Amino acid sequence: AAYQTFSEVAPALDYLDQQGAPIVIKADGLAAGKGVVVAMTHAEAAAAIRDMLEDNAFGDAGARVVIEEFLDGEEASFIVMVDGEHVWPMATSQDHKRAYDGDAGPNTGGMGAYSPAPVCSAEIEQQIVDRIITPTVEGMAAEGKPFHGVLFAGLMIEESGPRLIEFNVRFGDPECQVLMMRLGAQALDLMQAAAEGRLAEAQVNWANDHAITVVMAANGYPGSYEKGTEIKGLENLPEDSSNMVFHAGTKAAQGQTLAVGGRVLNVTARGSSLQEARDRAYEMLDQIEWPEGFFRRDIGWRALG
Repeated sequence: AAYQTFSEVAPALDYLDQQGAPIVIKADGLAAGKGVVVAMTHAEAAAAIRDMLEDNAFGDAGARVVIEEFLDGEEASFIVMVDGEHVWPMATSQDHKRAYDGDAGPNTGGMGAYSPAPVCSAEIEQQIVDRIITPTVEGMAAEGKPFHGVLFAGLMIEESGPRLIEFNVRFGDPECQVLMMRLGAQALDLMQAAAEGRLAEAQVNWANDHAITVVMAANGYPGSYEKGTEIKGLENLPEDSSNMVFHAGTKAAQGQTLAVGGRVLNVTARGSSLQEARDRAYEMLDQIEWPEGFFRRDIGWRALG
């Protein structure tokens, strides 16, 4: 996407005047997945610029902002392992960034995900590898900085094909949870092969099924929220290769499970279809007693309609 970076308000607002809205304002630093404002109006974009550069909304992470072209399409996540030379694509997945049902509300670090993502057809996957991933890996090696590890491409799938939004050098969250459910302990084999330069010979079998994860977050997230509230009912939930609750923001205290973060639990399930996986996940969610938490009821809606 076309972009410019700014550390002062006046030139950033001038650039906004030239580009107009919709447009994307990003804190150019780590902001726990919350430093992005997709501004649909000029006023919203100007307010985001001032929040980051004048009001220090994200601290040092917002000391510089990126003003970026608005891409219109469907988001997808594409995660690969890299051993410095070879690329091993993992299964496709799709995150849900907005806080509330119907993709409403502020951006978050992710309120749920599913895998595979139908928007990434075999043809689109090949385009992603050929046009985005491989040139990046080859370019880093050519600069004498070969990359080993996890490369996570955040993408927008437009009618013209895939466009790159960002790279991260880590697993995505909550995409990681659905990938791990489908990959299992083979993840360790892939990581070791990447570290040792053996990805070309890696043999991994993906489960031919679907996985979905739904995030339970504290009321108020991604803004301020209460900590220390008790979560009940977890002990009655299944925990096996098809059903898992990943803890992200909890602690154990005096026999209780307490919420101490914004995104607190990832309730995750597998099934032979996405609908089956979704039904299992929400069945578990409905057994969890946590009045101070919330979750989206429509994770997977793009694939299920």
